[in-house]
Amino acid sequence: MFAEAAAPCKPFVAGALQLSVMAGIRSSTLVQASGSGRVVRAMPNTPALIGRGIAGLYASPAVTAAERAEVEALLAPTGATLWVEREEDLDAVTAISGSGPAYVFYVVEAMVEAGVSMGLGADQARRLALATFDGATALASQSGQPLSVLRAQVTSKGGTTHAAISSLEADGVALAFGRALQAARRRAHELGDEFGG
Repeated sequence: MFAEAAAPCKPFVAGALQLSVMAGIRSSTLVQASGSGRVVRAMPNTPALIGRGIAGLYASPAVTAAERAEVEALLAPTGATLWVEREEDLDAVTAISGSGPAYVFYVVEAMVEAGVSMGLGADQARRLALATFDGATALASQSGQPLSVLRAQVTSKGGTTHAAISSLEADGVALAFGRALQAARRRAHELGDEFGG
């Protein structure tokens, strides 16, 4: 319904910088609907609700450096920003960070269920899983070490973590995650085709 909704606004917004958070509506469609060649597309994620999100950004060629800075300032309260130079890269941004919180919640849910099956209370398992994710991602963000090194530091040969990682590898979890993100990226591209542009 975007094109219909935008039509009566076009005479009033054609001179304005356009910032869109609509998934699947490409910049060419935004330019046509608004009459402005200055368009920035943003793909935020739900942690923006608490100021801990990240938004992937793409600017059409007509957007100036000063206007990019305005967009960054506008989105700053929601978290970090990351510019991509090719619009199609927003499909990958969508797959990784736009949809990404759901993947984290999915894994945390699985950890909580496993904890309960091992005798912990649901609240205990939830608290442990959430604190572990929070601490691990904070450590990874602050450390200069590659993720593989951080993982190896926890994984003693023949120990409990080694048993768990070996089980995940045997089940092809990394490959499954790769396929899942490719599926999300494909769907983001399909939505762009469906919505035009």
